[in-house]
Amino acid sequence: MVSSTGAGFTHDVVIVGGGHNALVAAAYLASAGRSVVVLERLGHLGGAAVSARPWRGVDANLSRYSYLVSLLPRRIIDDLGLGIQLRRRRYSSYTPDPADPSRGILVDTQDAEATARSFARVTGDDAEAGRFAGFYDRLAPLARALFPTLTEPLPTRAQARARLGDEEVWESVIERPLGALVRRTLESDIARGIVMTDGLIGTFASADESSLRQNRCFLYHVIGGGTGDWDVPVGGMGRVSAELERAARSAGAELRTDSPVTQVSPDGEVRTAGPAPATVRGRLVLSGVGPAVLAELLRAGGAPPTDAERPSGAQFKVNMLLRRLPLLHDADVSPETAFAGTFHINETLTQLESAHAQAAAGGIPRPLPAEVYCHSLTDPSILGPDLQASGAQTLTLFGLHVPHAIAAEGDPDQVRDALLAAAQHSLESVLAEPLSPLLYEAPDGSPCIEGRTTLDLEHSLGMTGGDIFHGPLSWPWVDSADILDDPAARWGVASGRERVLMCGSAARRGGAVSGIGGHNAAMAALEILGDDRDG
Repeated sequence: MVSSTGAGFTHDVVIVGGGHNALVAAAYLASAGRSVVVLERLGHLGGAAVSARPWRGVDANLSRYSYLVSLLPRRIIDDLGLGIQLRRRRYSSYTPDPADPSRGILVDTQDAEATARSFARVTGDDAEAGRFAGFYDRLAPLARALFPTLTEPLPTRAQARARLGDEEVWESVIERPLGALVRRTLESDIARGIVMTDGLIGTFASADESSLRQNRCFLYHVIGGGTGDWDVPVGGMGRVSAELERAARSAGAELRTDSPVTQVSPDGEVRTAGPAPATVRGRLVLSGVGPAVLAELLRAGGAPPTDAERPSGAQFKVNMLLRRLPLLHDADVSPETAFAGTFHINETLTQLESAHAQAAAGGIPRPLPAEVYCHSLTDPSILGPDLQASGAQTLTLFGLHVPHAIAAEGDPDQVRDALLAAAQHSLESVLAEPLSPLLYEAPDGSPCIEGRTTLDLEHSLGMTGGDIFHGPLSWPWVDSADILDDPAARWGVASGRERVLMCGSAARRGGAVSGIGGHNAAMAALEILGDDRDG
């Protein structure tokens, strides 16, 4: 009990959910002298930004769900004194040609000539590498103009457009379906697909969809850090959340695990179940859970029902531990080079569009478009000394165009097995050897491979529909200054309830491992609470 809250409140702020954004918000608020309690239903904090040892007796500490970092601002790292290291990868990507896996496109950030040779070898076009590089150079001002605004009050559309100052880029990325820009800029199907994948992570859309959801996903992928680079967190995602937990505790925040929230009232009363049921009351409530989950908690707390949309994810994730990296058909590229960046599998634009059509019709795409990351090449510390010495490596596969409807229908185990088979078949189609014999075995003899469907995410993490963004992504601006009439609106964290703010991926600029939702909710909360601690 903190006396400064007064008026029957136990805390200034109660935070529902203990994901990484909740920890960011708690650290900022506690550092500002506010009394904060975080309520997490699981026995640990961090949400999807955690590391885990999936196989008993195997010393491999994998980033089980979230896996790369791009959108986490340096401002948050510095403000909270986070001791984390983000390691840049030299090789941006390798993409074997699905029609002839003996050749592939290697994007080497330190060797433009080698990159150009690989493009020419695959596409037969000496100019395609230049078009590819020019595409991203042309979009670089988007990152420089928009990324700094993500930790500031929301700009209006007009202000964001003026910051960019390039009408052609604005029209191509913001106003028209992304497919048009990709086709107009690049000539080859394979290069078009490499670009298009940035608009499809966790997003079920075609290249030409009028909703522009693919454009919004693409925008966040290319503006991260002001450069668009995606980095590996040293020590895994668990290191990121552990540092956030340390910062929050050091600042004085109260963090409760095994405390599932059962109801939230609009006046700030929050009830939990678990081993130690409790009732707390905050002047403000910050929600780190998705809108659909929050709507249920508010309904249980006496609020009228709302029409919160049920989100739906669109991905399938596979974690693996291999005895060694698999051999490739391409004699010019070593496995250590090919898997050091993003390894694209069956992701030409034609294949991506075909997969979307197959999934929209209710089927598992074949071949399954996917990309693979080998984190242990960049950060060997996630493996124990014996595994490192043996040459073992991790692989993380992220399958695209797997909408939640596929995982939610039928027997969950059978669906997961079918998706695993599709993922393995897709990967093996560009390898020079089968995958199964390379899988490391746990002491009990089981292969070290696991698949995580959207239904698995819903059950294990409470993510409705397995949607990693907690709902459709929004543009990082508003259409009119007229609606920015209160702190929650200005910071993009309004929930529709005066005393409840969104602080997680459902915040207007939430999504991915960024801490932006938590930062912005904390800034809005501090404005609302003001200097009058007695309310």
